Amino acid sequence: MKTYTKFLVTGFMKSSLNIFFVMISLVFILNILKEIEFLSNKDVNSLYPIYLSIMSSPSIVFEMFPFIFLIGTQFFFIKLFNNDEIDIFKYSGLKNIKIIWILSLVSFFIGILIITLFYSLSSNLQHYYIQIKNQFSNDKIYLAVINKNGLWIKDVVDDKLSIINSSKIDNNFLANTFITTFDKEFNLIESISSDRIDIKKKDWLVHDATIFKNNTSQKINLLKFKSNFDQKRIESLFSNLSSLSLIKLIDLRKNYKLLNYSTVEVDMQIYKIATYPIFLVIMTILSSIIMLNTKKSNSKTLKIIIGLFFSVVIYYINNLFNVMGSTEKIPLMISVWTPIVFLTLVNLTMLVNINEK
Repeated sequence: MKTYTKFLVTGFMKSSLNIFFVMISLVFILNILKEIEFLSNKDVNSLYPIYLSIMSSPSIVFEMFPFIFLIGTQFFFIKLFNNDEIDIFKYSGLKNIKIIWILSLVSFFIGILIITLFYSLSSNLQHYYIQIKNQFSNDKIYLAVINKNGLWIKDVVDDKLSIINSSKIDNNFLANTFITTFDKEFNLIESISSDRIDIKKKDWLVHDATIFKNNTSQKINLLKFKSNFDQKRIESLFSNLSSLSLIKLIDLRKNYKLLNYSTVEVDMQIYKIATYPIFLVIMTILSSIIMLNTKKSNSKTLKIIIGLFFSVVIYYINNLFNVMGSTEKIPLMISVWTPIVFLTLVNLTMLVNINEK
C-alpha cells in the first residue's frame, strides 16, 4: 500500500470512528432515558435500563451509518484543509478524484463488514431486546409466529387458551384453519375447522365451521369466535424486521410465500441491506464533493450545516420511496433503486471539474 493511500485510509477511518462513537453515545443515553420511563412502574434492577439500552442501540445506529459516513468524511476533509495537506497532495500530483476513489473503496469494504458483522450483531441484540420487553407487556400471554407450517397463534380469552394454525392468509381471511381450545387446566374443550375465517375484526367470522366436541362433530354455516387478534394486529406483529439477520429474513420470506402472505416488507429489508455498501459509497462521494466545493470557505460550521441539510433531504427522499414501495404504490425495485440512481447522477454531475477545486 502506497504511503499516501495508507495516510488517507487511516485518517478517514479515524474520523468515521470518532463520529460513530459520538452517535452511539448519544443514542445510548437517549435510550436509557426512554427505558427508565418505560420501567418506571416495574420492579426491576436499577441497571436494567442500561442493559436494555445496550441491546437496542446498535440497531438504531445501523440506520444512521450513511450519515455517520457523510459527517465523518466532512471532518476528515476539514483536517486536510487545516493542515494544508490537500494542497500538498495536489502539488504532488495526487488528484482530487483519486482521493475520492480511495475513500469510496474504503467505504464499500467497510459497508460489507457492517452488513455481515455489525448488522448480524445488532439484529440478534434487537431480537433479545424485543423478547425482554414483551415480558413486561400486558400482551405477553398472546403469541403469533409464521414458519414453514403456516401461521400459529396462541390466544387467551375468558380463561380459555386457543391454539390456531392456518396454512394461508388472503387479505383479511385465514384459509385452511384449525382451532383447538383448552380450559385453564389444559383440558380440551373443542376444536374448530374452517376453510375461510374473516379476521377483519377481533370477533372472527368463521364460515362453514366444523366443530369437534365430546367425540362428535357439528357443522355451522357462520360462527363467531372471539380473539385478541385482528388483521391489523397480526400484520403489525411481523413489522419489526430489524431483529432478523439476513439468513432469517430469507427463511421468513420463504415462509411468507408458503402462507401466501405479502413479502413486500421482507423484500424491502433484504434489498436495503444488500444495497447498503453502495449507499455508503454514495454518501462518502457526496460529502467529499461538498467539502471540495466549499474549500475556500473558512467556516467549518457552514460546511457541517450543508452536510446536515443534505442528510435530512436524503433521509426524507429515501423514506418517501420506501413508503411508496412498501405500500405498493410503485414497484419495489423502483422504490429501492430510484434514490440510489438519483444520488449517483447528482454525484457524477458534481464530479465534473472536481480536480480543479
